[in-house]
Amino acid sequence: MRKIQKKILTDSSQKPVAVQIAYADWLEIERSLNLVSDDSQDTDLSSYEGIISLTEEPLAYQSRIRQEWS
Repeated sequence: MRKIQKKILTDSSQKPVAVQIAYADWLEIERSLNLVSDDSQDTDLSSYEGIISLTEEPLAYQSRIRQEWS
C-alpha cells in the first residue's frame, strides 16, 4: 500500500480528534477494504413524482424565508 498523506486535527487542548485524508486516498482505502457506499448507487425517485404539491414557487419561497432572517 502506498503512503497516505494525512492531517491530524486536534481540539483546543491539542488532543487528536480526527484525521483528514485526501478523497482519492479514501476511495483507494474503500476499494481495498471492499466497502461499498450506498450513496454511489442511483436512486429512482420517480415513484415520488407528484407526491408534493407546492403552494408557491420555490424561488419565491426561498426569497420570503431569507427576508425573515434579516
